[in-house]
This record gives sequence, C-alpha cells and structure tokens, in this order.
Amino acid sequence: MIFERTAIPGAWLVGLEKFADHRGYFARAWCRREFEEHGITEPPVQMNHSYNRFKNTLRGFHYQVAPWQEAKLLRCIRGAVHDELVDLRADSPTYLHHISVLLSATNHRMLLVPKGCANAFLTMQDDTEVTYLVSQYYTPEAERGLRWNDPALNIEWPVKEPAIISDKDKNWPDFH
Repeated sequence: MIFERTAIPGAWLVGLEKFADHRGYFARAWCRREFEEHGITEPPVQMNHSYNRFKNTLRGFHYQVAPWQEAKLLRCIRGAVHDELVDLRADSPTYLHHISVLLSATNHRMLLVPKGCANAFLTMQDDTEVTYLVSQYYTPEAERGLRWNDPALNIEWPVKEPAIISDKDKNWPDFH
C-alpha cells in the first residue's frame, strides 16, 4: 500500500500498490502491519457498505463521541464521491479545518478518517458504492453530525444543493 499524508494530522490517503499481469492486478487493501507502521493501531471491528442510487446524493457529516469515537477507512468501489473530512479535535492544530478528496472506483484511493473527525461525501455518479472499515461499533447514542452547509465549516461543495439528502443530515444543528 502507498500511504500519503494529508493536511489533517492522522488522516491519510492510502493507495493500492498493484501487481499486474495478463489477468489484471492484485493489491492488498488492508494490512494491519503496514497500518501500524504509520501509527494506525486500532484494527477495524465492522465493515459498512453504502449504495447510492443517484448522483448528487449527500451523506454526512457523521461522527461518534467518546468513548465510542471511530476511525474510518473509506473506499469507493463503484462510481465516485467527493469526500470531505473535518477535524473536530479541539486540541488539533487543524481544528475545524477540512480536506476534500475524490475517491473513485478508478483511482483506487482510500481515505483514513481519524477519531475525532467528521466525514461526509457527495456522489458524483449514479450507482455509487462506498465501503468503509470502522474501528468502533456503531453506537446510536454516541452518533453526532454537522450540517453539510454549516457556515462555520466554509466548505465549497461541487454543487449548490445535493439532489438527495436525509432529513437527519439536512437538519443537524449549527456547529457553534
């Protein structure tokens, strides 16, 4: 795997190191040892799969509060997503900063979202699928969110309004 630091401490872009031949290619998408070498020490306990029928579907921003905070490793396995990660760690030098990443079935990139960060994505194509490994079990009472267009986040999305968004994601309170 190929690890690339991002502007947010603890957040990584992870690429596949492909070994190709006439059949196609083989690549490792998870290796505990390689992740530990990059300071990522909590193994996943759950894998989630998100299917999104239509382009411009928005999911997020989601996160869980302590002691159920979770790290996530996202990968788009079909279609493409514009992914946003927001640092919510008050002691972080990048507190309330965000990064934008394109994850797609063709670029084979993954995004590691560290604990204490929120994540959202907007589908860029119909029939988009995203899988993600998480380091903590889903705990409904620990779930929190940020509104996708909260002015405190100052995020420029590729569209002015998502075509599809859940009522829950549309109505998260303002950050401040």
